[in-house]
Amino acid sequence: MFKPGDLPETIPVFPLSGALLLPRARLPLHIFEPRYIAMLDDALKTSHRLIGMVQPRESPKGVPGLQMIGCAGRVTQFSETEDGRYMITLSGASRFRMQREVEGFTPYRRAEVSWAGFEHDLCDGECDAGFERGRFLELLGRYFDAKQLSTDWDSMKEAEDELLINSLSMLCPFEPEDKQALLEAPTLETRRETLVTLIEFSLRGGGEEGTLQ
Repeated sequence: MFKPGDLPETIPVFPLSGALLLPRARLPLHIFEPRYIAMLDDALKTSHRLIGMVQPRESPKGVPGLQMIGCAGRVTQFSETEDGRYMITLSGASRFRMQREVEGFTPYRRAEVSWAGFEHDLCDGECDAGFERGRFLELLGRYFDAKQLSTDWDSMKEAEDELLINSLSMLCPFEPEDKQALLEAPTLETRRETLVTLIEFSLRGGGEEGTLQ
């Protein structure tokens, strides 16, 4: 568990469209590009082992721009294959706000970041007092049927609120801008409301009607 004073001012950033990391959640990644292998090697040499996940966005300068808000994860698991690729797990630590990119000689991108405004990301967890699990799972069932997705429903029913909402936010096949909206949700309740809206929108687009108030 990090404290605010433990978080560095500069971190490597990994632009990956559609990949979402949230505080206290885990994101598995397959690292194979040489520049990102170098990024991982350098991150493992630091005490914090943080890598910032951030959504790319279009930029008129030719170099892909970056969204202003991302989430940093600590490398908590990694293994190397015989051909030099890595399988890693990032454990979400805190969201951050981009300040500026740092010029340098590394093949990967780095940025100065601010952690201000995201102090509650460092707490033990969040609760969602208004969460109606039964109605939510019924809506989710229709969404999974429409998308031909499968899951372990027993685990869904038993998972804690934060784990369930954040895992679905990360795993559901939403557009990158929708993933960004889920990342920027200020509270777990707001994220759940955003998630429900996205699911309902998808169902209506598929010819079904469904609204969860």
